[in-house]
Amino acid sequence: MYDITVIGAGVIGGMIARELAKYELKICIVEREGDVAMGATRANSAIVHAGFDAAEGSLKARFNVRGSEMMEKVAEELGVKYKRNGSLVIGFCEEDLKTLKALEERGNKNGVRGLRIVSGEELFKIEPNLSKNVRYALYAPTGAIVCPYELTVAAIGNAMDNGADLKLDFEVTDIRKTDDGYDVISSGETVRTRYVINAAGLYSDRIAAMTGDSSFSVHPRRGEYILLDKECGSLVNTTVFRTPSKMGKGILISPTVDGNLLLGPTSEDMTDKEDRKTTAKGFEKVIKEAAEDVDGIPFNKVITSFCGLRAVGSTGDFIINSPFANFINVAGIESPGLTSAPAIAEYIVGLLEKNGAKLSRKKEHNPIRRPMHYFREASFEEKNEIIKRDKAFGRIVCRCEEVTEGEILEAIRTNPRPRDLDGVKRRTRAQMGRCQGGFCSPYIVELLAREMNIPYEEVTKFGGNSRVNLARTKGEA
Repeated sequence: MYDITVIGAGVIGGMIARELAKYELKICIVEREGDVAMGATRANSAIVHAGFDAAEGSLKARFNVRGSEMMEKVAEELGVKYKRNGSLVIGFCEEDLKTLKALEERGNKNGVRGLRIVSGEELFKIEPNLSKNVRYALYAPTGAIVCPYELTVAAIGNAMDNGADLKLDFEVTDIRKTDDGYDVISSGETVRTRYVINAAGLYSDRIAAMTGDSSFSVHPRRGEYILLDKECGSLVNTTVFRTPSKMGKGILISPTVDGNLLLGPTSEDMTDKEDRKTTAKGFEKVIKEAAEDVDGIPFNKVITSFCGLRAVGSTGDFIINSPFANFINVAGIESPGLTSAPAIAEYIVGLLEKNGAKLSRKKEHNPIRRPMHYFREASFEEKNEIIKRDKAFGRIVCRCEEVTEGEILEAIRTNPRPRDLDGVKRRTRAQMGRCQGGFCSPYIVELLAREMNIPYEEVTKFGGNSRVNLARTKGEA
């Protein structure tokens, strides 16, 4: 029997599991998909927000500011790329300036450090390529960027390395109360547990309803993005937002921690929790608004596009409560959810203690995880030493991102282990460059087949029926 079962292996569930793994607890993470970070976590803006946007006194404000303060240390411990590049909320007119001043005042009340309104020469010194129509901006020096799926993979891997279990392809179909906790049931397995933490993202309302809690609902809000080549990443220094509306922070222009340029997202309320289609209309909006904000964006350098779904709760704030004994909801975690994740995890520990959980710190807990990108960042001398120990690191597989066979094999063998091409991509960046896997995918398929001891034809792109190869056209070599 498990002490605690976390439903959902996104950034929220992952950070909660990592925090709980510091204690003498038997922990299980269950996830309906075939890999971690497959919901809102895999497709979002990757921004560590400063904390000026959320309403004073809200859970969003509380956990945003605290999470922003925690994130740099968390990223360092987990070996995850993090960059404090600051953010700008730009305005074009006097009406925008009023909004920016209100945001500054709100941010000050929330405890955000260093906020100030900038204009003129100072503004264009910070961000030289802004449109000349921009007149004002709210500058937040504590804004930062991180890779959300890399953070989640590392957090769950660290939890697993400290004893937590992960069950993939585990879609919860029912939850039943028992004398000493709950049975969490899927079509093929039942997990017995004392406590349940519902971090199921878009499906957290359905999970709650299985226990009789129908106090909230969650709907998807679609956001479409465009990603430009690495040669474009230096076009802006900060994350550039428009003055926000009721639908969110609008189209942003931001560098990524890997050096690309990210544009988006759109914001469209949906009913279908599986609709991740990109649209011509969405791309037109992204391109139009981005071009109005920053001059010289080379839209001919687009290498891919994607769509993410945000989990929007019916209360207007994060939904974190315990409606029943031994059951905790962590739902409606839309923006700034990524930023808030470490602080939410910290808070859940206290909530469990209030629910009667006995928490005792592990003596042998290790919070440190080796970076997935350590080889690329090594010096030539260090790389040569690594290659002497393992020649696989001397063979480049992905030329666009310069990812070696050794890095791919190491990722396949490291918790949580990828089982398809996209899983390898999220861990190593192989297939993320200009050719989008056109050259390296066949060899990665071969490595996956060999490591998982399955036929070449059974390797998939993203699980399910997404097989890359249907049958052999030639005999064995």
